[in-house]
Amino acid sequence: MSRPPKSSSGIPPWGVFPAAAPSLLRDLPILLAGLAIFYGLLTFARYGIGPVNTQAEIHLNPGALPKYAFFSVTRIAIAYFLSLGFTLVYGYVAAYNAKAERIMVPLLDILQSIPVLSFLPPVMLAMIGLFPHSQLGAELGAIVLIMTGQVWNMTFSFYSSLKNIPREMHEAAEIYRLRWWQRLWQMELPYAAIGLIWNSIMSVAGAWFFLMACEMFVLGDRDLRLPGLGSYLQTAANAGDTRSIIWGLGVMVAIIVLIDQFVWRPTIAWAEKFKVEQVEAAEPARSPILDLLRRSKMIAAAARVTTKPAREALNIYFAKAGEAHGGAARKSPASPWFWRALMVVGLAAIGYAMVGMGRMLAALSSAEIGEILRGAGATFLRVEATLVLAGLWTIPVGVYVGMRPRLSALVQPLAQIAASVPATALFPVVLLMLVRIGGGMGIGSMVLLLLGTQWYILFNVIAGSSAIPTDLKEVCSVFRLGKVERWKRLILPGIFPYLITGFITASGGAWNASIVAEYFHFQGKTLSTVGLGAVISHATDTGNFHVLLAATIVMAAMVVTLNRLIWRRLYGLASTKFKLES
Repeated sequence: MSRPPKSSSGIPPWGVFPAAAPSLLRDLPILLAGLAIFYGLLTFARYGIGPVNTQAEIHLNPGALPKYAFFSVTRIAIAYFLSLGFTLVYGYVAAYNAKAERIMVPLLDILQSIPVLSFLPPVMLAMIGLFPHSQLGAELGAIVLIMTGQVWNMTFSFYSSLKNIPREMHEAAEIYRLRWWQRLWQMELPYAAIGLIWNSIMSVAGAWFFLMACEMFVLGDRDLRLPGLGSYLQTAANAGDTRSIIWGLGVMVAIIVLIDQFVWRPTIAWAEKFKVEQVEAAEPARSPILDLLRRSKMIAAAARVTTKPAREALNIYFAKAGEAHGGAARKSPASPWFWRALMVVGLAAIGYAMVGMGRMLAALSSAEIGEILRGAGATFLRVEATLVLAGLWTIPVGVYVGMRPRLSALVQPLAQIAASVPATALFPVVLLMLVRIGGGMGIGSMVLLLLGTQWYILFNVIAGSSAIPTDLKEVCSVFRLGKVERWKRLILPGIFPYLITGFITASGGAWNASIVAEYFHFQGKTLSTVGLGAVISHATDTGNFHVLLAATIVMAAMVVTLNRLIWRRLYGLASTKFKLES
């Protein structure tokens, strides 16, 4: 374990309190932060169970920003933990169940390719239907929509990490007869931690990116809006209020920096111990906040009372269960019939949905079909061009940053800020610049796609290069490999699994971001260009659900086809030829 940093005077950051000070005084910042978060959650809960107010007035007064910002952060945090739970379950089953993998991975491709606005009608109508008399329905709908912008790249990252665990680690687990719970806790989660953390950072940034679409939207004749930073920025953009846009973006940047320093930097520094290497890194990531938390007596006492007994109880329970079953899972005689019945019910539900979809698609006119196909072709070309442009700069920059932890600590919050700023908030500035140089919505949509998707590649490349073992870097130095040979023998093979994950999620993210890049409301006007995202956004605005369904199906089909023909084969290559094992 690396030593904590010290200030120039030789005193650690947490050493501002006297050594003899009471433990409560030394833990005072942590205690106050916990109480503040608890009070904020109570306020949000009281608002959530209040009466329905789907057309709340969004005030552009800067004094309303603290409340709006906290509500948005709470929605993003809840959506993130839901995404993390989904990631661990879905990724684990897909990685270790070959039969389920054949269905779950293509399904994941389909789900990540469906834009947020395509999830919007069924999600919001279902949630409001479940809670018609309280604000909770609209809030849960917004949280689920935010989750659909977070969860897919996290799931792909965890699945990819599990598929690339070295063979000798699996053999060691077999030798020591580790149960599934022990494998998960002691091998699989640690091995996947670095990639999962960096993709979590990207997921939260993506949540900020789509926040405006999730907190304020039009669904047919319904104008739904929730108090939050996204709705504040959307209202300011609709009004053309540059001053309010700057205020909103300033608060967003401040929140992102605080989250980076108090959450992500400590998490990245903590995950350094999970790197697969045999020598200590020359420049390990450090975090004064993590050092403060490690020395907190209050947190240590809470862990002794809660997490430690729970972990020991789980280990004992699963160990006894394994011994009782003789080390093998005992199958219930009724289990095959249960799964068959479940399959029949699932097939019946799918058949019913297909009939309903067929009726809706039958209402399409030839003009609408032509518009969808033209839009699909235009968006396809934009997305592929965007991926090429993104890869040209993110790969070398990501490797350079990932190989230098100190530089990573400086660049990471800046990249988070750039990745988090919603495209629609930047659109007025981007559009004015493009008009001056002779561009238009066609070029503007590509710029906004690039702003929304290049970060998926960058964060995965940084994660991959930072996970390269230090001993392999030292071997390259010992043999005096040149830059080209080092890239060929070490860097590209080392980052290849992460790079494929980045391109897959960037591709799906680019298709998803087209809904805000190709169709935009500004000062009472609608600016759009030819594209599938514009078709989906316009169909959502007008409540044209059969066009929305058809365009979503076409987008999902294109993304899945590309993934199966290109990215999935590269995934197989990453899990075989470029696996880190002896």
